[in-house]
Amino acid sequence: MADTPEKVPLEEKQQQPPANPLYPTLGQEAANPLLPQTNPQGYPMAPMATGPPAPPGYMPVPQMAGMPIMTQPGVMQMQPVLGQQQVTGWMPIPQGIPNCPPGLEYLTAVDQLLVHQQVELLEAFTGFETANKYTVKNTLGQKVYWAVEDTTCCTRMCCGPDRPFDIKIMDNFQNEVLHLRRDLRCKSCCFPCCLQKLEVSAPPGNVIGTVVQKWSLCRPVFDIRDRNNETVLTIRGPVCQCPCSDIKFAVFTKDGTEVGKVTKQWTGFVQEHFTDADNFGINFPMDLDVRVKATMLGALFLIDYMYFESSDNKKVRR
Repeated sequence: MADTPEKVPLEEKQQQPPANPLYPTLGQEAANPLLPQTNPQGYPMAPMATGPPAPPGYMPVPQMAGMPIMTQPGVMQMQPVLGQQQVTGWMPIPQGIPNCPPGLEYLTAVDQLLVHQQVELLEAFTGFETANKYTVKNTLGQKVYWAVEDTTCCTRMCCGPDRPFDIKIMDNFQNEVLHLRRDLRCKSCCFPCCLQKLEVSAPPGNVIGTVVQKWSLCRPVFDIRDRNNETVLTIRGPVCQCPCSDIKFAVFTKDGTEVGKVTKQWTGFVQEHFTDADNFGINFPMDLDVRVKATMLGALFLIDYMYFESSDNKKVRR
């Protein structure tokens, strides 16, 4: 009778490790781990790309093994941090723009801007008129400029929304890139010889355009003029303004073609009734001359003061 293989007890067979284990058995992790212990979690870390520190709102992209990232030499690839770039980030400055006033490079890369006026609590509850402050953003929520009114307390309280003003528009580095100047003039159709006018300078002292109110009996009309005092665009407002919806001021070329708009956005009953802090949007063609874009931005501020600033120093007092 042939010899039969020796039977191994089941308990001893379960204790013998297999010749080629696919998984480490109990007690073998420390001696023969399946994954290299490169970090406490037990998985390998992707090496980070070397280079300068990431700007605010960005983080470096990890360089995975076998997956090269094509970038220029010495440039670290960046990607936005979810939920952060749209809140706190500033728009990067476009480079290599010829024949452009310093600081206006931002306007070459946008065809729409959002202007938010800051709510002043002191002004809302006391009726004491404070200097207006604005934040200018692009459609991604990135800050482009911030603007502040430069007037005296006596001027604001005595002249109200008709007051002359200087508005300084600054970039992320607090450089004044645009200066808006409005003199004390009439705005009624009864005085056609001394209507509103606003000068736009970039840099300050170098006038690049003007906004001139035109005499009109029924609707607001403004001319956008270049540095040679030639009309390039015309802004026409509505005949009547609905207080509970967006209000549109259309922008036309000389031949009557609509190419943009300035919109006063409805912000809700509470903010509209108790404050004069407004939100605006402005649209213009992408290939429009950057100086004309800056002049249209100045027209937005003039429209705000003429039609949407409270004439009784605070709406809460109505």
